[in-house]
Amino acid sequence: MANTNFPATDNKALTPVADFERVFRWHDHASLWFSLGVGLLVMQIGAYLVPAVGSRDAVLAIVLGSLVGAGLLAWTAKLGCDSGLTSAGLMHSTYGSYFARLPVLLNIAQLIGWTTFELVIMRDGTAAIAKQSFGLSLDGPGGMLLTTLLWGTVLVLLLAGSMTRLVRKIISRFGMPLVIVSLLWLTWQFGGQLHAKGLDAFWARPGDGSKGLMSAMDLVIAMPVSWLPLVADYARHGRSGRSAMGGTWLGYAIANIWCYALGVMVVSVAQPDANLVSVLLLAQGGLIALSLILIDEIDNAYGDVYSGAVSAHSIKPSWTIRQWGMGLAIVCTGLALVLPMHSLEPFLLLLSSVFVPLYGVILGRLGVGNPSFAPPQRKVDLTAALLWLAGVAAYHLIAKWAPQWGSALPTLALTFTLAWLTRPKRI
Repeated sequence: MANTNFPATDNKALTPVADFERVFRWHDHASLWFSLGVGLLVMQIGAYLVPAVGSRDAVLAIVLGSLVGAGLLAWTAKLGCDSGLTSAGLMHSTYGSYFARLPVLLNIAQLIGWTTFELVIMRDGTAAIAKQSFGLSLDGPGGMLLTTLLWGTVLVLLLAGSMTRLVRKIISRFGMPLVIVSLLWLTWQFGGQLHAKGLDAFWARPGDGSKGLMSAMDLVIAMPVSWLPLVADYARHGRSGRSAMGGTWLGYAIANIWCYALGVMVVSVAQPDANLVSVLLLAQGGLIALSLILIDEIDNAYGDVYSGAVSAHSIKPSWTIRQWGMGLAIVCTGLALVLPMHSLEPFLLLLSSVFVPLYGVILGRLGVGNPSFAPPQRKVDLTAALLWLAGVAAYHLIAKWAPQWGSALPTLALTFTLAWLTRPKRI
């Protein structure tokens, strides 16, 4: 059993979760991460791949990148469950109590960004559905205000409740079955259109050469990597590390592959420059399917804000996780009203360059052997901090000078190996 002797404290983010709060079974982990893996944003990124690398390499990149990325997510989930610590707690154990505040703050910033993206995509999806179904125009200032505040209010209300109850009672029992039915229907519709156009022509479609296979995998891996700083916040509520790892890996890998592939199918049958949401709506039964996926999108926003609240609580524990969550949800709603929706690809790759090496070091230090998760004795673990910063630099240098190799996997291998070789000796 790992060493987890923590002093009593009001900081729930930096101490192991109590045994009575460990309620997640295998299917809870799988349901949660399948649900979090499904989203319109994932489909949109899948649509980016085919024009760049062609159909065959896009499918290969989706499958391999999803398995690797979900595997990293699952490995970190096992760490969180075994230790009972949040992501912030793992950062403190690896980087020292003082330096860890930097990646924790970066994590909060990225989660605010992700939640804002989610609210924007839900707002735009709602406007598209209203126009298609009822002829209502909600893309003006008044409509944008109304729909943004609507989804923001739903998010605030969800954060006022219990996270574990939301996962076990709503997502596992009701949310996931409805989303699966929606994905099956959309896959049937667009798969049929693709078959009618000719599968041979689809497989033979070349890319424009702007990306190679490995750089396409980077873009696929970037999505699960963006969840790495969140996964322990949920996995620590699991009953066993093995079930947390297996459920997370299977649930997220299936969802990631499915949604990326659906994005590939949509872009392969749609007109050039067609809007993804509009194409989905035009499919037979697309209104119902898209509506269910849009409703499911709220748990992605919830997942981001809840984890951001846990991280913020680790810095200022005088505010409870619930108070932080409701406050951050209000902030993100305000940002969604004023920030435009930019291209996701640069945002995702920038996040990947920060969090791939961050977790390469964490996994190298804590992911093998019999690590100690006890509170750090030093405020700054200089070796770990330098390895992380060097990993960020390596990621961008590889992207610039050797893009054909991709950046994520070489950076992960480098930081993991060096962190494992330099891990402190346990007494």
